[in-house]
Amino acid sequence: MTPIVSVEQVSKSYKEQGPLVLHNISFDIEKGEVISLLGKSGCGKSTLLNCIGGFEDTNTGQVLLEGTVVKKPSKRCVMLMQNYGLLPWRSVLKNVELGLEGMELSKQEMTERAKHYLEMVGLADNASALPSELSGGMQQRVAIARALAIQPEVILMDEPFGALDTFTRYYLQDELMQIQQREKMTIILVTHDIDEAIYLSDRILIMKPNPGEIHKEISIQMAKPRDRSDADFQHYREMIFKEFQFTNVKAEIEFNI
Repeated sequence: MTPIVSVEQVSKSYKEQGPLVLHNISFDIEKGEVISLLGKSGCGKSTLLNCIGGFEDTNTGQVLLEGTVVKKPSKRCVMLMQNYGLLPWRSVLKNVELGLEGMELSKQEMTERAKHYLEMVGLADNASALPSELSGGMQQRVAIARALAIQPEVILMDEPFGALDTFTRYYLQDELMQIQQREKMTIILVTHDIDEAIYLSDRILIMKPNPGEIHKEISIQMAKPRDRSDADFQHYREMIFKEFQFTNVKAEIEFNI
């Protein structure tokens, strides 16, 4: 079976003859997987995500979506970011419908689909509210509903819960996991939060900087939903901490820091 996403020997720099931001990155993602790109700021996580979504070109290598080379953004692969991207003058319902505009749907079909996904994220009763009347966590749920309503093949998430308080972040992680398992979505998540990566992911790709490369892949062999206090969870947490300590030592040796 063809992977839903294939990243093939991707390298990226922003200036001609400039330093590489990404170097020779390759991996496949199967349909329905949740993959986290984990690493410190500056390791190229967001750049890689943008290349996968077609928002940025690669210098060498290519990204394939179900066997087709990605050359530009499309509604087959939707980006969900930290700042929500809601239009303040449009109601919650109209913000979800925004992603459906331009599709071959009648007005009634657009509204019914938007309401369906608002109900899925628990915001059916807030359809007429403006974004300013919602909490940060509720606004992010609107953004999730808008992404789901498009029914993309892949959802890209760039630290979507990073600006939220701990309790809201945990709640939305639970919501996302339930929706993902129900809808069998494929998700690629950029995060620097180790616990978030373990809690949500089937596989974690640990990235190291200068240039950005995949340092190690870790498969999380735990059933979902997961318990953050479980011994297996703590085992993976310790394993990942050790990997980051290793990359730090290696960087000090290589660059004489």
